[in-house]
Amino acid sequence: MTIQKHFPYVDNNMFAENVALSDIAKQVGTPFYCYSNTAIKQNYQDYQQAFSDQDTLICYAVKANGNQAVLSTLAKLGSGADVVSMGEILRARAAGIPAEKIVYSGVAKTGEEIAYALNEGIFQFNVESEPEVELISQIATKLNKTAAISFRINPDVCANTHAKISTGKSENKFGVPISKARLAYKQAAALPNIKVQGVDVHIGSQLTQLAPFEEAYQRIAQLVVDLREDGHDISVIDIGGGLGITYRDENIPSKQAYAAVAKAQLGHLNCKIVIEPGRSLLGNAGILVTGVVFVKTGEERQFLILDAGMNDLIRPSMYEAYHEVLAVKKVSTALKTYDIVGPVCETGDTFAKARQINESTSGDLLAIMSCGAYGAVMASTYNTRMLAPEVMVKGSEFAIVRQRPTYEAVINADSVPNWL
Repeated sequence: MTIQKHFPYVDNNMFAENVALSDIAKQVGTPFYCYSNTAIKQNYQDYQQAFSDQDTLICYAVKANGNQAVLSTLAKLGSGADVVSMGEILRARAAGIPAEKIVYSGVAKTGEEIAYALNEGIFQFNVESEPEVELISQIATKLNKTAAISFRINPDVCANTHAKISTGKSENKFGVPISKARLAYKQAAALPNIKVQGVDVHIGSQLTQLAPFEEAYQRIAQLVVDLREDGHDISVIDIGGGLGITYRDENIPSKQAYAAVAKAQLGHLNCKIVIEPGRSLLGNAGILVTGVVFVKTGEERQFLILDAGMNDLIRPSMYEAYHEVLAVKKVSTALKTYDIVGPVCETGDTFAKARQINESTSGDLLAIMSCGAYGAVMASTYNTRMLAPEVMVKGSEFAIVRQRPTYEAVINADSVPNWL
């Protein structure tokens, strides 16, 4: 069982900090996402402390959870932002994150997005390909701007993570192969209005071991030496997305140990270190609270049918991801084995199979843990199901930080052409 101190049990009732989840459910309805403001702050400050003896810019990966309350919390702590779209730049700026603390990643930046980022004055483009840097140069020249760039280097390192979130192998779509890096930098440096300033590496998400980081950073360190010999003034190394989290029984290295690996492999280069944590800031800071609609007995198994579905939390369906499921109120100590499923008209709408949890009945509340990252942000209205509202708790207070939309608003977003 994962230990999540910001979602404790008090007299067999689960709380978010000092607020009973059952009280929130009465006011908000289910399903809903719930975030601990204190957990987010502590996770960020843990990175700050671990990297305190290095020149570091922490850029939160907005794709993990783009809620404005989350971004505002991090902005007030001094966080930057790692973004992958113009929309995420707009989100970060709206929350008060300065443009000079924004790094722009992503494999398919459009001309409009590049122009917007240049006019905002972002810190750096993490460039994914040679055609991209050529487009950035063309647009920067038209706008009379200088674009600071860092190539994302694919070091061909196995991250030992799920295939769908591994990004550092040679067969992945991301980045420039390390074997072609020196040529790519040479070509970029010859382009007008391009400032070559950094090297970027991001080998995947949900990493639970330090060895892949160490291997990747060793290769990047040698590349920086080679690039400097080629005449490039490399002053920034973006080391990617940080550590994974505990979903089940993963033993995650400490942030201090992670920082020590970065310092040991890269410290002698005297570069600014950019780090882009997302999951490790938000993952265990959020849960999805859902109600049991029916308990159904099949021929071979029992099903708990919930009011939350794969449209609310797609990770189990997409990644076969494990999320712990806990009773919000422990009425019974008896454990039963269930397939835990949602209402969506898909067989894949399954949160867990043959899972032992506290015996449940219709109307009970369950908490699906560790889904503050890649939870609500990946949700949809499939089956015309309304997006779950999002709630943030701080101490004894809670606020709805994204309302559940109405059916009318969702349906009226469509329009019927006048020729029908």
